Amino acid sequence: MTSSPASRFVSNGKRNTSPRSPTNTGELFTPAHEENVRFIYDAWQCVLRDLASSSDRSERGPQQYVEKTTNPGLNTFTPIDLSDVKRRNTQDSKKS
Repeated sequence: MTSSPASRFVSNGKRNTSPRSPTNTGELFTPAHEENVRFIYDAWQCVLRDLASSSDRSERGPQQYVEKTTNPGLNTFTPIDLSDVKRRNTQDSKKS
């Protein structure tokens, strides 16, 4: 049995000014945390760019997964804004 190498994201090594962690929330983020957030943000931007520019879906590259049949259990699913939930929880804890 042969094993193929694991897929991995390869960066061009350039740093850009991607969104930084908010400083007004009172939370402290370590440099390692911010580096991880930047890496994930940059990698995701590359994927989105490649998806948008890929005209031939048969070529090797990112492919968007689309459900062929919808899950009936998700018919009533309503997405929530996690930032809003966190903001409300923070405000509630300040009131206490």
